[in-house]
Amino acid sequence: MEQPVEAPQPAPRRISQERQRITGLPLYFQGYLSVRHVKSQEFRVYWTELRGTVLFFYDDKKAPTYSQKLDISALTSATNIYPNENDSSQFILTLSNEELEVKADNCEYGREWKGFILTVAKLSVPPDELLLPEQLRRMHEVLEKEKKRRITLDDCSSASLNNESLPSKHDSSTVTAMPACFYAVSRKEATEMLEKNPSCGNLILRPGSDSKNYAITVRHGLNVPCIKHYRVMSKETSYIIELERKVSLASLQDVINYFVTQTQGNLKPFVMETCHNALQMAHSSESKTRKSPAEGQRHKEELTGTPLLQLS
Repeated sequence: MEQPVEAPQPAPRRISQERQRITGLPLYFQGYLSVRHVKSQEFRVYWTELRGTVLFFYDDKKAPTYSQKLDISALTSATNIYPNENDSSQFILTLSNEELEVKADNCEYGREWKGFILTVAKLSVPPDELLLPEQLRRMHEVLEKEKKRRITLDDCSSASLNNESLPSKHDSSTVTAMPACFYAVSRKEATEMLEKNPSCGNLILRPGSDSKNYAITVRHGLNVPCIKHYRVMSKETSYIIELERKVSLASLQDVINYFVTQTQGNLKPFVMETCHNALQMAHSSESKTRKSPAEGQRHKEELTGTPLLQLS
């Protein structure tokens, strides 16, 4: 009997590359975790990745974009809840402004997660006698990688402050000094990000093709979305948008604000963290009374009434 043909699945390598591109951080450890905020009632299972000093939570193991994240660089403690139980492992991650309860399937897996988290947060492998030699070896490898990453990050930050140097196209560590919608991606990658994640925004700031200047990629239009690219030149203490009539501004954030204000908010900075909130808001709005056709038409006219910026 002929076997049913299974639906093709995305290649794990491609998913990993997509996550690497979006987060800009190296992968140290991954697996399933159940998490909840301390004041919440229920745990939720996420495919979780530890990248740099950030925990990224994915709704699905094959989802390219994360739904939540937690920066653990300012971690205060990781405290076991039931240290004497043999069939489960729960601990609380305490930060200055929040607490997150984490649960693994078993104690060994929980100790491993806790060990990697403490390694990158405290820059020291925890002295846990129950960790296996192989686990300790991997934690020491992650420790060395994280130390080197932070040295590179500090060097780039110092160079940016002292010389106002531009970020390299492949240097993702400088993203933290940029506007929230800056991503160290190519023109093609920026286009794909806007097309695949419309709820995150429609304007991306990225390095220019010469890696010395910048570019803006936008996606606009209601019925037939259109992609456009704008050059942003760095000139000593200002940034110049290459339009038909050039615009000079003092900072990259001013460049972003210019695009937003000139289109009366039709262009919105692309920020990956907003996706989850946007989806929740969309779901909530569906449960309310839908707009009448006349209201919907007026809303459409408001969005399309302001002409977008033109390329030079």
